Amino acid sequence: MNDLKIVYLSPEELTPNPKNTRMHHTEDIEQIKRSILRAGFDDPIGVWGEKNLVVEGHGRLIAAKELHLEKVPCLRLDHLTDTQRRDYMIRHNRTAELSSWDFDKLNEEIAALTLQGADLSDLKFAVQKIAEENPEQEFIDGEKKHVCPRCGHEWV
Repeated sequence: MNDLKIVYLSPEELTPNPKNTRMHHTEDIEQIKRSILRAGFDDPIGVWGEKNLVVEGHGRLIAAKELHLEKVPCLRLDHLTDTQRRDYMIRHNRTAELSSWDFDKLNEEIAALTLQGADLSDLKFAVQKIAEENPEQEFIDGEKKHVCPRCGHEWV
């Protein structure tokens, strides 16, 4: 177990990794900016070495620069070797993709937050949209069943 160290650095002090394998599109960056503006910068950017090479958080770095933030929280990853750093950079991004949603809980949370005045429409979550994107459907008890192709979650 490593003792984690968070430092606050200017976005200009950070070096984007030229071998970053993750792409960030305009809409991705806009979502990150909205999240930062609503909740704060609560997810540090992982940095490594003397040049503060970004290991994870390239999208947050772009958003921070576009928001003209003076300082951002950064998690020092200097305990990693070069090989471990490169391995972690890929694994960190991939594990989020491999996760799946519990659509029942998601729908309950979105409904509850909407009743409390939150607007999550920019995240484009909607059961109908999920169903339209899912070609794997069958009928159960006379109702159309949808199956998430990634996780196998079923909903009617």
